[in-house]
Amino acid sequence: MTAAVAYADVEPGTELPGAAFPVTRETLVRYAGASGDFNPIHWNEKFAREVGLPDVIAHGMFTMAEAARVVTDWAGDPAAVVEYGVRFTKPVVVPNDETGALIEVTGTVAAKLDDEARTVRVDLTARSAGQKVLGMARAVVRLA
Repeated sequence: MTAAVAYADVEPGTELPGAAFPVTRETLVRYAGASGDFNPIHWNEKFAREVGLPDVIAHGMFTMAEAARVVTDWAGDPAAVVEYGVRFTKPVVVPNDETGALIEVTGTVAAKLDDEARTVRVDLTARSAGQKVLGMARAVVRLA
C-alpha cells in the first residue's frame, strides 16, 4: 500500500480532516492489556491521586497513537509516516463515568520538505477537556 495523497496536491496550510477519539476506563484496560503497561495511574483512582494526579490518566503512548491516526487516515497508509514525535504537555484525565474523555486532533501540512522524496511535515494539535495534551506533535510523511 502507498499513500493515497499526492505530493503535488498539497501545500503548506493544507488541513487534514480532524478526528475525535473517545477514551473510557474500558479503553485504558484494553490498551494496558495490549501494551503490557499496567501502571496503576492508568486504572487506580486512589493511586493516581496519591501521586498528585487529578484522576486516572490515559497512557501517553495511547494518546500519541490516537493523534497519529489523523495522519495515517489522511495519508491512506501507515507506512507513509517516516518520522513522528511529540512532547507530552498535559495528561488526558479519564473520569470513571459513562462519558470518559475525548481526545480531539487536528493537523495541518506545515511544510514541503523534499520534492524528490515527496515528504511533508504535518503539525498536529491534540486537545482534551479544552487543554493541549501534546506539544511539538509532528510527523514527516512520504506522499504519492
